[in-house]
Amino acid sequence: MALPKFAPPRNFYAELRARTNQYFEEAGKASTGGFSIFSKALLLTAAFVLLYVHLVFFTPATAWALLECVLLGGVISAIGFNVMHDGAHGSFSSNKWLNHFAAFTLNILGGSSYMWNAKHNVVHHMYTNIEGADDDIDIRPWMRMSVGQPRHKLHRFQHLYFWFLYCMLYISWIFVMDYQKYFTKKIGAMPLKKMDTADHLIFWGFKVLNLFLYIALPIYTVGFLGWLAGFAVTTCFAGLVLSLVFQLAHTVEHTAFPVPHETTGKMEDEWAIHQIKTTANFATDNKVISWLVGGLNFQVEHHLFPKISHVHYPAISKIIKQMCQEFNIEYIEYPKMRYAVASHVSFLRQMGRAA
Repeated sequence: MALPKFAPPRNFYAELRARTNQYFEEAGKASTGGFSIFSKALLLTAAFVLLYVHLVFFTPATAWALLECVLLGGVISAIGFNVMHDGAHGSFSSNKWLNHFAAFTLNILGGSSYMWNAKHNVVHHMYTNIEGADDDIDIRPWMRMSVGQPRHKLHRFQHLYFWFLYCMLYISWIFVMDYQKYFTKKIGAMPLKKMDTADHLIFWGFKVLNLFLYIALPIYTVGFLGWLAGFAVTTCFAGLVLSLVFQLAHTVEHTAFPVPHETTGKMEDEWAIHQIKTTANFATDNKVISWLVGGLNFQVEHHLFPKISHVHYPAISKIIKQMCQEFNIEYIEYPKMRYAVASHVSFLRQMGRAA
């Protein structure tokens, strides 16, 4: 497919960047994470190692083990949100090597940092909510996420069964989707950048390591049934958390799904305004949620400034809100996470029933 083209940038984004840069200059702060994100990364990494070691080598009682598996799934998600995500965008640290190392944690957790960069940083952040371009809204045939996708009879119930599919995200990601992208050399309809020898070795080397760490070794130490129960609980909880956080950002009732012009392929808005119209925030006053999800409840701020660390989003959100008011652009925000979840369920119901 031909890639959509955005309208030429006008005064909005230039002024927004100027005001944001002024904030950092006046505050005397770097746009990267600093001590707060380093300490969080160390805490989450230590929690991951301790939980894994205790579960695999010390075999706690069943009830306690299952609780630890839930916690492990949450920690995996939190590392993805707080460490890997910022690192992949180059906002974890001013040190390029540390950013690469933070992004590389995805390989250890079972995914592929190479595929993530192409899917998320390049495709999703550029063509958010554009059918045929944004791979994040392509869950076909199981779900219908935009009016441009075909509607099947099962979609009538997608607002009920989506919980199960979201639980399967992590397993599908590490065992199916990464391999699909590798062998088809595509992210949805987009060609994947050619991998060099090192990329191939890293992809396969860590896939083999993950099979050993998360399947072979636990089966050896706790037995097949024990591993199966623990693996299912861990990956299902991680998948549910990961899915919800990212879906609440774009697939709710008030976000837009713009369509390029049929003949020219041009979008109506410039890129920055497109990002605001297709993105939503939730629970931004809840510091616990903000800490756990790595500021991804400030999704508007993240899409406009992905190279700014999430620790600064609460501050720059005030600048963006003011700009949206001045330019008469709707700033989509749900004050509570449960309101965003309700809106997502309503959106799925609409997509499942609308022609």
